[in-house]
Amino acid sequence: MDISSFYNLSSGAVRQAAENSSASKLRQSTGEFGSIFDKALESLNTTNAYLSDAENEEIRWALGETENTHELTIALQKASTALQYTVAVRDKALEAYREIMQIQI
Repeated sequence: MDISSFYNLSSGAVRQAAENSSASKLRQSTGEFGSIFDKALESLNTTNAYLSDAENEEIRWALGETENTHELTIALQKASTALQYTVAVRDKALEAYREIMQIQI
């Protein structure tokens, strides 16, 4: 049961509990955004790692250190897929930002 429905009661204790409940919800929503932001940064770091791995495999193959094109192909495909995903997420975030900016207050 949500205590905020009792907010209009005259009891100071109930009013204080309702305000604490609202503040707790605000902290939770801020924490959720922080969690999403942390996951986005983690995703960017993973994408950068895949791109770096692919570049390293290309260099090793070009220098003749390896003849295994299978590993090169896998590294390139991982990097490509991660980059496509990151670009798609970025595009959706920008689209959401534009929609928020167009909201009339």
